[in-house]
Amino acid sequence: MSRMHNPPHPGEILAEWLSETTLVDAAERLGVTRPALSRVVNGRASVSAEMDIRLSKALGTTPGFWLSMQAQYDIWHAEREFKEHVEPIYKIA
Repeated sequence: MSRMHNPPHPGEILAEWLSETTLVDAAERLGVTRPALSRVVNGRASVSAEMDIRLSKALGTTPGFWLSMQAQYDIWHAEREFKEHVEPIYKIA
């Protein structure tokens, strides 16, 4: 799988999907609080597995779609911030 250069936080994409409704209405339909949804939409919180399922059911996306986007975002940023040296681990035959 090719990785996207500087992928957007899934909240940015979600904001576009929800542009026709209010956060209050979307949160009610998802069964979450407005602050919880707002944190995701504004990139201050990650998409959890539970939120991924809620979004997939409400928006018609496949389970794992939002979580995969979150993983791509997290890995891209982690690779740029990780500075430690890690020793290889070899399998003993």
